[in-house]
Amino acid sequence: MSVLSELRMKPPEKVRWGWDASVRARLVLAAVVISTLLIGANLATPLYPLLQAELDITSFEVTVAFSAYVVTLVVGLLMVGHWSDHVGRRAALVLAIVIGFAGAGVFGAASSLPMLVLGRCLQGASVALATGASSAALRDLLPHRPDWASRFTLLASAGGVAAGPVIGGLLSLLPDPTRTPFALYSLVLAALLLPLLTLKARPAIRAADASSPFKALRPRRPVVSRAAGRAFWNASAVGFLSFAVFGFTLSLAPTYFASLAGTDFRPLIGLLAALVLGSSAVSQLMRVRGRHVVAVGLTALGLGVALIPVAGALDSVALLVLACFLAGAGQGIAFRTVFNEVALQVEPSQHSQIISTLYVLTYLGSAAPVVGLGAAVERWGLDRAVLGFAAVIAFASLLLATVSLLRTLRSRPVD
Repeated sequence: MSVLSELRMKPPEKVRWGWDASVRARLVLAAVVISTLLIGANLATPLYPLLQAELDITSFEVTVAFSAYVVTLVVGLLMVGHWSDHVGRRAALVLAIVIGFAGAGVFGAASSLPMLVLGRCLQGASVALATGASSAALRDLLPHRPDWASRFTLLASAGGVAAGPVIGGLLSLLPDPTRTPFALYSLVLAALLLPLLTLKARPAIRAADASSPFKALRPRRPVVSRAAGRAFWNASAVGFLSFAVFGFTLSLAPTYFASLAGTDFRPLIGLLAALVLGSSAVSQLMRVRGRHVVAVGLTALGLGVALIPVAGALDSVALLVLACFLAGAGQGIAFRTVFNEVALQVEPSQHSQIISTLYVLTYLGSAAPVVGLGAAVERWGLDRAVLGFAAVIAFASLLLATVSLLRTLRSRPVD
């Protein structure tokens, strides 16, 4: 079946040759697609100080450009999060890569704030389409191991977001640093299309009505299954909070970290910005168990964020590294646990739509708080704004940790 036939949701006119890939190859391909798109969406992280000077834009406008990606991603998850259920996982991933290719081109050629915003919007649409498709594809391929499917989803996502700033910083050493990284990245996306286009696609899990197939693609209201209701809202709260930290790390943190470290060496800035995300990704591989693991993770997140302005006040890069590592590891452990609880309780037929809804609420944490932080920087300066942001996040983390601890204590079986 060709990609066009899948997108039209009509059966192919004739049998087409395709690469009948193994389950392992399909797992790798689904994970690589989402991680690659997220790498591209975060290539610009260490370049924001350079773009700010080159385009003469303010810190607030930087957060506007960053949040344009998040807002489009959130809206996209609501509008297209369920598409892969009807057009098939392969077709949705191919379309996501094509949109990501356009986004990289526009952002790389940007000469003004509106072009930056447009490029970020296209990147957000690409990731939105791929998020539901890739997570659902991993669940399809591991029907009897939903815990591993959710672990692969989080690892691919966190790994891609963490790798973006590091790769962007390294590529920025090449000539024309605000454009070359996106030109090279576009070549990677083009190469990634080849195995997807030759892949023998599996049928969509929810066939559309033959008389009016495109009705199935209409936007849907967010869905939460009754079975996963409590776990869903718990994961949404933890996700919103932790992604607010990610939003700061990927937007204004490079400028803050560069000032603290006293350097404008972009690979180092990218590495510092990736510490929170990288330690979060590594924690996805750790087998941390226990009734209170969510409370411990949230406490570590709050403590790590609280130490960031302390590191700034002391001009201590070592303390900054410790703070970022602690915050990322705590976030990864806590969010992986609550995300797994949702994945284990969600009906397979609703997995794509419900997980997309979860990501809608989670990604909102990277929008509103970050724009507010940008406005605070304009009014009170970067150091004071970061101090206030860290105080709010630390308080909210400890509050959620306390709630989680009380819940586990109340649910403890009586001997």
